Amino acid sequence: MEFIFLGTSAGVPTRSRNVTAILLNLQHPTQPGLWLFDCGEGTQHQMLSTAFNPGKLERIFISHLHGDHLFGLPGLLCSRSMAGNPHPLTIYGPKGLREFTETALRLSGSWTDYPLEIIEITAGEILDDGLRKVTAYTLEHPLECYGYRVEEHDKPGALDAKALKAAGVKPGPHFQDLKAGKSVVLEDGRRIHGADYLAAPVAGKSVAIFGDTSPCAGAYELAKGVDVMVHETTLETSMEEKANSRGHSSTRQAALLAKEACVGRLVITHISSRYDAEGCRRMLAECQAIFPATELAYDFAVFTV
Repeated sequence: MEFIFLGTSAGVPTRSRNVTAILLNLQHPTQPGLWLFDCGEGTQHQMLSTAFNPGKLERIFISHLHGDHLFGLPGLLCSRSMAGNPHPLTIYGPKGLREFTETALRLSGSWTDYPLEIIEITAGEILDDGLRKVTAYTLEHPLECYGYRVEEHDKPGALDAKALKAAGVKPGPHFQDLKAGKSVVLEDGRRIHGADYLAAPVAGKSVAIFGDTSPCAGAYELAKGVDVMVHETTLETSMEEKANSRGHSSTRQAALLAKEACVGRLVITHISSRYDAEGCRRMLAECQAIFPATELAYDFAVFTV
């Protein structure tokens, strides 16, 4: 998997940072995919500066209905339709997402020529496509808001082909079944169990993508043990009280959560427009003082999981 950040500013865009949108490129060899998390104003314009096309989007996950996470959605949906794209698209988000989307399309005389499904969610597992699952967690914000945990299923371990050949099993269909953990009966009547010839499963990757939030009860479970945690740091530590009063987090709070939840890496984003490049570097340093494996997201940054 890899993240491509299309917007990293909180509330309003700046000259160098657009509002929130994150692509998750699912680089699976047999089932690749492209998902979008939040869709602030101008998201489709940002995509024009990448190698990715809105027509390739399969799923969009909206954390909450504040404009800096949502106002780019109607335009992206319409442009996708005008390009003649036939591929279905599913959007997930809080209650009110359907009304917002359908009203924007209806009042503007717009429509989609592709199958569009809008799923209004509550906390819990919202998706399992066989390769990975997505779970939504309730966050603390003035509007109903969710964070999303994406977890790949574990992959079967490598098949010991050498040992199988030594046992008299010829390469072919039996290998495929044994790789899947099944048992097979050979021509001589012997039963061979796949589990006896498989290495330990390979753990799937996991990521946690936070919407806007002040520290809350569900944050630890959302982040626990993930390879990469993407978390907002709207304001620096000295402005923590102000951040929390508006349903946001400080640098210190994001870094402490990363440390307590034992995540692999922390990527900070959703930084207030009051901070210039030097201010962003200062916020990164505040996080790294607590959790060294912290990186700063900027528009068009790519992070491999």
